[in-house]
Amino acid sequence: MRFIKSTLEYRHITELDIVPKQLRGIYALYQKRGKSYDLVYIGMSGKGANGKIRKRLLSHKRKRVSDWTHFSYYEVWDNITDSEIQELEGLFRQLYRFDDRSNALNIQQSHKPLVKVRRETEKELGLKSITRKSLGL
Repeated sequence: MRFIKSTLEYRHITELDIVPKQLRGIYALYQKRGKSYDLVYIGMSGKGANGKIRKRLLSHKRKRVSDWTHFSYYEVWDNITDSEIQELEGLFRQLYRFDDRSNALNIQQSHKPLVKVRRETEKELGLKSITRKSLGL
């Protein structure tokens, strides 16, 4: 894979100790409800070679343990820049920004660079811009 070096998916919160230190990339938090894993948060950790996905997960556990039960992480290769990680995180957050279940923990619900690209595309295609109001939100 071009971006992803290693991954663990849908691991229980009690398994945080298996997450290696110094990982850079994207992580997701889920709330298990029956047979479903509802996405409640997407985050990232960059900081050059000192990635801290494990530290971020442990912080979420201390602060918001009742909001999530499972996690996934996606470690990126060393040649992936922090700005590329931010762009990936922004894209994923943009995908579910109007999903009430998925935004319980996310403060930043849209990714401004992606919004700018969308607006430019809408303009080029002569389309009306999508807004919260036009979506009935």
